[in-house]
Amino acid sequence: MRLLESGEMYLETIHILSLKGGHVRSLDVAEYMGFSKPSVSRAVGLLKGGGYITVDEDGYLTLTDVGREVASKIYERHTVLTDFLSSLGVDSQTAADDACKIEHDISDASFNAIKQLMKKL
Repeated sequence: MRLLESGEMYLETIHILSLKGGHVRSLDVAEYMGFSKPSVSRAVGLLKGGGYITVDEDGYLTLTDVGREVASKIYERHTVLTDFLSSLGVDSQTAADDACKIEHDISDASFNAIKQLMKKL
């Protein structure tokens, strides 16, 4: 199953919330993303069906190895691109917003070049 940008965003959100507090439920995702519970429920079903997450009997969401790989990749792209844009003088909120748009479309080659440049700086 090829993930669309929205699926990547859900996985990244689950990853971020798990880093902050450990256990994540659909309601936490809905509140964080500002989406309705039915929208999140549908996405959770698709992600579960695609093998990206598991949902336990208490409703807690856990990233599978594949889900964690995708989420970590998107999260790394977001943080590196945010830092990169901020280093260019873009205000932090705009940098984060723009990074969120870019992170899903940038090629691996371009991202790796930016990542290497940021390591040098």
